[in-house]
Amino acid sequence: MKPFIAAVIALLLTPALAHAASDSATIAMREVPLQGGRTLASTTPRFDLVGLHWRGSGTVAFRTRSPRGRWSAWHEAAPEAEDGPDRPVQRGWRIGNPYWTGASDAIAYRLRGRVSRLRAYFVWSPVVGVPPRRLSMAGSPPVISRAAWRADESIRRAAPRYAPGIRYALVHHTAGTNSYTRMQSPAIVRGIEVYHVKGNGWNDIGYNFLVDKYGQVFEGRYGGVDRNVIGAHAEGFNTGSVGVAVLGTYASAAPPPVAQTALADLLAWRLDVAHVDPLSTVTAISGGNPRFAAGVPVTLHAISGHRDTGFTTCPGSALYARLRAIAAQAAAIGAPKLYAPTVSGQVGGPVRFRAKLTTELPWTVSVTDSLGIAVASGTGTGTAVDWTWDASSAAPGNYAWSIVAGPDVRPATGFLGAAPVPLAVTGPKATPAAISPNGDGVADSANVAYTLTTAAAVTAVLRASDGRQLATLFTGRRTAGKHTFTFTADAVPDGRYSIVLTATDGTSTVQATIPMTIDRSFARFTSVPPAFSPNGDGRSDSITFGFELARAVHVRVDVKQSGRLIASLGESDAPAGDQTAGWDGTTAQGGAANGKYALVVTVTTPGGPAIHSVLFRLDTVPPKLRAVSFRRLQFRSSEAARLRAVVNGRVTIRSVRAGSFSIPFRGPVRRVSLAATDAAGNVSRTLHFP
Repeated sequence: MKPFIAAVIALLLTPALAHAASDSATIAMREVPLQGGRTLASTTPRFDLVGLHWRGSGTVAFRTRSPRGRWSAWHEAAPEAEDGPDRPVQRGWRIGNPYWTGASDAIAYRLRGRVSRLRAYFVWSPVVGVPPRRLSMAGSPPVISRAAWRADESIRRAAPRYAPGIRYALVHHTAGTNSYTRMQSPAIVRGIEVYHVKGNGWNDIGYNFLVDKYGQVFEGRYGGVDRNVIGAHAEGFNTGSVGVAVLGTYASAAPPPVAQTALADLLAWRLDVAHVDPLSTVTAISGGNPRFAAGVPVTLHAISGHRDTGFTTCPGSALYARLRAIAAQAAAIGAPKLYAPTVSGQVGGPVRFRAKLTTELPWTVSVTDSLGIAVASGTGTGTAVDWTWDASSAAPGNYAWSIVAGPDVRPATGFLGAAPVPLAVTGPKATPAAISPNGDGVADSANVAYTLTTAAAVTAVLRASDGRQLATLFTGRRTAGKHTFTFTADAVPDGRYSIVLTATDGTSTVQATIPMTIDRSFARFTSVPPAFSPNGDGRSDSITFGFELARAVHVRVDVKQSGRLIASLGESDAPAGDQTAGWDGTTAQGGAANGKYALVVTVTTPGGPAIHSVLFRLDTVPPKLRAVSFRRLQFRSSEAARLRAVVNGRVTIRSVRAGSFSIPFRGPVRRVSLAATDAAGNVSRTLHFP
């Protein structure tokens, strides 16, 4: 019997104002209707990358249509299971790879077997110029930084997590067309970032690095290219691995030689940082996935393909067949090298240091105490490092060790005893993220906050969107803990910037980037009621917002909740002066639920979009009053409210907080009536006595 095949075609019905001028990647999710006929239609926004999620044991294929009307070949929406521990559990959902299609305006689906639900995530990632700015670590190939490919740091869901070490590399391909241009590569990386975070719910882009067919290397997941950042690229094998994805599909043809060379250069450097021999094998313990249950030992090459760790064809048969040659090429780059440094034993007894060198060289093992004073050392010559420190009389504490084999070999370092807290900058944030230093006293400056895990020298600089350093905001020594400073921009023109914090403790250096927008066209919010109650009772059933513009600009006004679009209130070229926007609490799906929302005003200027937001509440639940004692006039309220009490005919109006309160009154209490109105206009049930 032939399998059932359903074709679902989604044609372009683009809203007139669907896309504001922006270089940021955007994502839209559509539930694809699967019932009611063999051919079904739904609206599709413009897109250049698509990813599919579906429920059921069946498979999904798709093809896309270019704006010129040309349909692509059919592609399998292969679920690559690239989920890691930072992905919320999506029970029953199969997650397809982000597939770069190029500019497209329609999509068709083929369903084979049982598919009960289908979601399509459409990403639009515009092609913009990327400044020629690269990260350059000792011995590293040029790496295009997150700032250079314009990663959206505001969507990262959590701080990076770090593994104790890197033991092997896993190579992927991203899927998607191979017919992309050099200028499109950063847009593809941005699209993958948005899909991984907003589509899959991951903390950040899943891969640690990405390489395009032109040999360009892109920094992937945030946290430091030379640090052991745990990615989300191979379920059960994320901790202790570095994930590198090659942009494109390589099932039948291998990447161009320039891409293979860039991959070898990158792996040679990154594994050298971890002191891993690219030609070695390791035993990895699975964290659990459909192929290898948790706790199962798996033998891997130091440079393996994603298919070695799960049920997938990634990185494509043609690229997979080249991995042994790429590993040999990586092993030959940058020799001599120091591999597999190990330390066995503890302070208070013998401690043995061992390592392997690729060339016979003189080597030195050194041990220093927490103050940096040398306490022991050993030397030798050859390819095998092997020296034992008699630490039986050493005082308890922290000790640093190093194995050095000359200026051409990357030294190995580590700690004995309780390891010191690694340096990190956590929780970097600017409030507000967009300022308007126009002297009106509203959002003229931003409060920048960050936390240091340990004491460090910190420098803050202001960078333009093209990566140029414009000014040093401060530099100085800071203790461990939370720190703040005020950023003002009186002499800085409108535009998009970033504040880059660099912290160093003498042994490591870390950075944090905080997006910042300067926009003097937005003067201030003039009125934003704290809450409203669209329940049809005639009181506060809608809400009106006011804001002021200093000059004529293009403005879009939206209501969002946790970053998700709830309702669009309008978009237009607005003149200078007072502006208003209103909302009655309805959405395209019906009425909005009670909760906290944000009014988001996006102002488009020549320097790019600037976003201004303010919070308010939708609340249709009236306060609940309860009498604790009418005689003593003691009551409880479920929320803060405006109280109207009538005691023996005397009226008292006052504000009360949530919880217990009392009404001052002298004399015997004969009659009481009591009602409360909250900030949204909801009125409680009236309490009466007697």
